[in-house]
Amino acid sequence: MTNWEPVIGIETHVELQTATKMFCGCPVDFGDEPNTAVCPVCLALPGALPVANEQAIEGILSIAEALDCTLTETSLFYRKNYFYPDLPKNYQISQFTFPVGVDGHLDLEVAGETTRIGITRVHMEEDTGKSLHQGETGRIHGAAHTLLDFNRAGVPLVEVVTEPDIRSPQQARAYGAELQRIVRALGVSDARLEEGSMRFDANVSLRPQGSDRLGIRAEVKNVNSLRSMQRAIAYEIDRQTEVLEEGGTVVQETRHWNEESGITTSMRSKEESEDYRYFQEPDLLPLYIDEAWRRRVRARRPELPAQKRARYKDLGADAQVAALLVDSPDLGTLYEDAVVGGADPRPVGIWLTGEVVAYLRREEKAIGDTGLRSGDLVELAAMTAEGDLSSTAAKEVLGAVLAGEGNPQAVAEARDLLQISDVSAIENAVDEVFAANADAVEKIVGGDTKPVGFLVGQVMRATGGRADPKVVHELIRAKAAG
Repeated sequence: MTNWEPVIGIETHVELQTATKMFCGCPVDFGDEPNTAVCPVCLALPGALPVANEQAIEGILSIAEALDCTLTETSLFYRKNYFYPDLPKNYQISQFTFPVGVDGHLDLEVAGETTRIGITRVHMEEDTGKSLHQGETGRIHGAAHTLLDFNRAGVPLVEVVTEPDIRSPQQARAYGAELQRIVRALGVSDARLEEGSMRFDANVSLRPQGSDRLGIRAEVKNVNSLRSMQRAIAYEIDRQTEVLEEGGTVVQETRHWNEESGITTSMRSKEESEDYRYFQEPDLLPLYIDEAWRRRVRARRPELPAQKRARYKDLGADAQVAALLVDSPDLGTLYEDAVVGGADPRPVGIWLTGEVVAYLRREEKAIGDTGLRSGDLVELAAMTAEGDLSSTAAKEVLGAVLAGEGNPQAVAEARDLLQISDVSAIENAVDEVFAANADAVEKIVGGDTKPVGFLVGQVMRATGGRADPKVVHELIRAKAAG
């Protein structure tokens, strides 16, 4: 039996969040009534001429630079010729020989290992319309008829194409997630997979372990969630393995992922670039991107996810907490403000990614809908560090602050949660527990330390959980010793 190595490349389509379409002035709004955001240009009526969208060009420049691509100074638009019912022109304005960006990369950390995924190209094109198949399945098979909505036709679309550097479904998912984070951080797209503003095509092939030759690939088209992409690639690996093990040949084709059945099915034979009959778009001038324009775009670039994770680690967050905070920008801002304000980073990170996240999910709220502010975290961390609150009481106080009951000090006082650190008060409770548990005390005196924990628990119960456990433990050992 041959050991097969998966070889995976991802093509990602990102709809840019511009005010208008790529080559006309029609608005870009998700959820509009069908065929209401259309004009002669995006409907390809005779005599209508395209004009490139400057905001969209700046969007693709941002993405290309964030992926460390080499930018092409003079970029060209082409006509990519193919027939689809929802493509009014019967060709798509795209890029071919001279894309905006080439030879970039994206570094991933998966299972503790850093992997560099090469980026072949980042190019600009326009989106197609949308086919609405009318029937129980919502797909063309079994549909009684199909309706066409051209609102999406002409929306600016950036395609990011990787090298075949991905080796597992897990790496593919990590790549998609990181690219989504980058796009969102740049503010060029909402990258909502469920709405189709970001979608993946996965090219999957197998080769014998150790070989440097690429196998025949199958493309899984238009996958619209990270989970689905991981599952679809895993299925393709299993399917192709079975074909090859039985002595068959993998067919180069485009396949569809069925989320419900968990399988891919054949759609059509895979086209090559010559099938599209590319030629330069005669109605658009070459796109010249000079250094001054690049500098303007670069100057507006925000902190990228990898940079933010590194900075959170420098502030004291562990790798897992840093990753979670980057995925929740509002919580990340709270963490940063609290730590800069003097709070211990460790408990603050644990609270935000634990209790706070759980509360927000349970109550279906955003952090801005709660009473929590960074100053509350600073205060809560100080009260815990100074022994005014136990770790258990701190969590209760945090929940009450989130619910809007007041600041940590006020909540702790109102709920009688302030920890007793006064030695004399705790000593009285220890004496009472010793008197009621003479057998346990005698064992400790004889050298058996096991009952110490039991006695600590009894003192905590007697003080309503408000005694400082460290002080209790020290007093019990001191009294038992003599």
